[in-house]
Amino acid sequence: MAELAALARPYAEAVFLMAEEKGQIDNWSDALSFLGQVTSDELLQKILNNPKVSKEALQGAMLDICDQQVTDEGINLVKLLIKNNRLHLASEIAEQYEIKKAKKLGLLDVSVTAAFEMSDADQQALSTSLSKSFGKQVKISVKEDASLIGGMIIRAGDKVIDGSLSGQIQQLARQLK
Repeated sequence: MAELAALARPYAEAVFLMAEEKGQIDNWSDALSFLGQVTSDELLQKILNNPKVSKEALQGAMLDICDQQVTDEGINLVKLLIKNNRLHLASEIAEQYEIKKAKKLGLLDVSVTAAFEMSDADQQALSTSLSKSFGKQVKISVKEDASLIGGMIIRAGDKVIDGSLSGQIQQLARQLK
């Protein structure tokens, strides 16, 4: 995974610089997301991994698929990725691009795992509180995990806040040993 990120990073950086220069950050976000979804398709994965499929045939298929969804610059990216045998990196490029976009716009993606379902009001209150704490606009995604027993675990970048009851029990058990 780290290897894929390292290979994808230069492409994501180049696309982001170009998008920023031309004021097309959101357009590229959509295009890269589309490319990532297309290249993650099971059938296309089989085609990508088939050594009998020529680059020309692959390029033709991708251009037909992307025709109405991607700009001319996006088509050029597809051609470059195919030429360099890097089309399989499209999802990772999209991910790296979104990280750069969030950093530029001062956004922070936060993953919240809660023991119980959170109401919209609770999510909004948590988002507001985290925005103040991190000094950035926060976008939270919430999932449930009953094994936490109570509370929640918050992941923001490389920071983890474990406020779950199961986490507190595990910490107490370690202290008692």
